[in-house]
Amino acid sequence: MIEFLKKRRASSVLGLSLDGNRLEGVELRRTNGSLEVGKAFSFALTLDPLTNDAELVGQEIRNHLDAAGIRERRCAVCVPLNWALTLQTKIPELPEADIASFLQIEAERGFPYGPEALLLANTIYRLPGGERQATQVALPRDHVTRLEKALVAAKLKPVAISLGVTTLQSPGQDAAHGVVALAMGASSVGLQVSFGGGIAALRILEGASESEDDEQSLFAEAVTRELRITLGQLPAEVREAVRRVRIFGADAAQRELAQEIRRRAESMGMNVELVTSYAANEFGAGLPANTAVSPALSLAARQLVAGGAALDFLPPKISAWQEFTGRYGTRKLAPIGAAAGFVALVVIILFLAQQWQLAGLRSQWSAMSLQVKELDDLQRQIKRFRPWFDESFASLSMLRRLTEAFPEDSTVVAKSIEIRDAGLVTCTGTTRDSKVLVKVVERLNSAPGVVDAQVTGLTGTSPSQFTLSFRWGAAKEL
Repeated sequence: MIEFLKKRRASSVLGLSLDGNRLEGVELRRTNGSLEVGKAFSFALTLDPLTNDAELVGQEIRNHLDAAGIRERRCAVCVPLNWALTLQTKIPELPEADIASFLQIEAERGFPYGPEALLLANTIYRLPGGERQATQVALPRDHVTRLEKALVAAKLKPVAISLGVTTLQSPGQDAAHGVVALAMGASSVGLQVSFGGGIAALRILEGASESEDDEQSLFAEAVTRELRITLGQLPAEVREAVRRVRIFGADAAQRELAQEIRRRAESMGMNVELVTSYAANEFGAGLPANTAVSPALSLAARQLVAGGAALDFLPPKISAWQEFTGRYGTRKLAPIGAAAGFVALVVIILFLAQQWQLAGLRSQWSAMSLQVKELDDLQRQIKRFRPWFDESFASLSMLRRLTEAFPEDSTVVAKSIEIRDAGLVTCTGTTRDSKVLVKVVERLNSAPGVVDAQVTGLTGTSPSQFTLSFRWGAAKEL
């Protein structure tokens, strides 16, 4: 009942789409069986959510949202397709209850990371012969966790995390025929092949360029080539069924790309369709006419009225109350539940006392944090520049001893000198007289600071190629 009331109250959501350093979004509200599009925005982030501090990234996002007048807290986010890893898996004849376990085992074997480091989602499609195959998609858990922290810091509540191209073209739409969806981003294109109620292929085409017309033409040729390669890797039944290409976008560069691809795709027996706006009843609810397509709006609409995204990577949230009631909800375990409740109350009291102590410590830390930060900065600067203040001038001393050992004429000539951190010096060069080279080695062995000078390689005759090495020892004093 509680979950039902939560779903009833979810009448609005903020759709977001992260593409490189650009974050786009739109407010969407469901009213009386139709969808009302609110404020839309687009801005570039100066901080990377994957590398910078989540609090700082969240504050930057919050500042942009406040400037755009966005007050909605629930958000559904499309993440970049280059985060995703994919794995194709054939499903043998198994009971339905065993398919999830089978796919989990195949994911552990097929992905380069362990299951604890990935968030998995999958779609299953059926070939005309009845064989089933699955496309498993994984996102790095660390990426999603960092993004979640940034969104929470921006005072947002993520309710879905998905991929843009999978929200633009639903895998279940037109299941009897194969469809290729191309979603253009800032510098890449997402490619999805849908067939048999699932996703048969999902990949990203990097290196998109839209600055000049001639580069756009070359890009269209590259997209067509990658499309041909992708289709060639699919089963013959899927390849023969794919006869539609849908390009999602509304700007001039995307229209030009559609025209260029259309000329090339027609030779492959496929029809190209440029999708610039949504159909009137695209998601089972009315949309304003000529609403421009976008991953953010598609995901928000599917979250409100279409049952959610086909691929959702948001980690499940289990509340402490749900876990407690699920474990101690029966009458048989009522005494244990009462005891556990008492223990929990004691723990809460102790926790509050601890928080009170921590609050006092935090106030003390606030008073000294500035001085500590200054000291830490000084320590980092000292560690950074300490190697540059070595007064022994070891490298120059090594070169000096090596120069003094060489004759003044060109009988022995050095070509390269390599000094390693361990004090090992390697010199390569040529000599016209090996006896003079022997004297050079003798002079080096008698020089202060030089240890174990020797010729480690000598090839050819007149001139000969030699390799000379010695170690700069701390035992001898300059």
